[in-house]
Amino acid sequence: MNENKRTAMGDKPDVFNLSCPLPLRDHATVQLAHGGGGRFMRELIEGMFLPAFADGRPKDPPHDSAVVEIGGARLAFTTDTFVVRPLFFPGGDIGKLAVYGTVNDLAMSGARPLYLSAAFVLEEGLPMETLRRVVESMRTAAREVGVQIITGDTKVVDRGKGDGIFVNTAGIGLAPPGIEISPRRVAVGDAVLVSGDLGRHGMAVMSVREGLGFQSALESDCASLAGLVEAMLAGGGDLHCLRDLTRGGLAAALNEIAMDSRVGIELEEAAIPVSEAVASACELLGLDPLYVANEGRLVAFAPAGEAERLLQIMRSHVAAPGAAIVGRVTAEHSGTVELRGRLGGNRIVDLLSGEQMPRIC
Repeated sequence: MNENKRTAMGDKPDVFNLSCPLPLRDHATVQLAHGGGGRFMRELIEGMFLPAFADGRPKDPPHDSAVVEIGGARLAFTTDTFVVRPLFFPGGDIGKLAVYGTVNDLAMSGARPLYLSAAFVLEEGLPMETLRRVVESMRTAAREVGVQIITGDTKVVDRGKGDGIFVNTAGIGLAPPGIEISPRRVAVGDAVLVSGDLGRHGMAVMSVREGLGFQSALESDCASLAGLVEAMLAGGGDLHCLRDLTRGGLAAALNEIAMDSRVGIELEEAAIPVSEAVASACELLGLDPLYVANEGRLVAFAPAGEAERLLQIMRSHVAAPGAAIVGRVTAEHSGTVELRGRLGGNRIVDLLSGEQMPRIC
């Protein structure tokens, strides 16, 4: 609408504006959306971090972990920081989340997780019992997945200058020879599979954080995916790419892969598994489950001819009984994700520009 438009009653500008302003791209300060897994985070990484740290290295598409060769061994390396609020939620806690999240990032490169570091930023006044619960949870999770926490660090900040506890982890795993799982291998014709129902982690955290009492109990899907990936690789199939579905959910992961691989991705809404409880909660809160965070789900890309066999392998594993084929890779609309609705018609599934649910992991 023209800003100089005058009203019929006189010379005063018409203050009724039908435009819908978009979030500003250029910020003088960091915004919550810069950590939300959407468009702002991608711009921050590509506009600041990659130019500063790439040092002229080949620009491989970003992945959940980096694979490097040292002394003839192929090592996967990753790091992550966990700031979830609240610290304890149905189905998990910040300690379990830290171990599983790091292990899952290593597994997305096909690596066998071996060692973790753990660094703690503690706020003065944090109850020792709370810290003890978190540490015990990390120990239990590490033993479950067969990794060792071998080094770490501790810092304490003034009361009111933190939020109880933040956890930073790094992980090292051994990548098998001849296995290359990367966004650059995604090819036209690939099938797109997910390992189970979507959105449970984000909605479980949100229900506790906001004091929402849903009729059906919501629990996080927080879990290790290392065993599932090992079973998928043991099946002998050609896995092109894996990505765990954390911040930004399935939508963010697929958009990143579509843009990095220069392909289009088409989804079938009717094939995407979402539990009734999550669907109802999302509808109540005006959220789209495609964008809601998960902590025990992955998306896989594999040749269409191997999709059914891979699906059966996934469904036979405890981490993926609800696995499903949800779409395919196409040469059309490169860099874009499209969703075919249950009642027909397509819509674009874009990256979020804002922050839907902060502090979710």
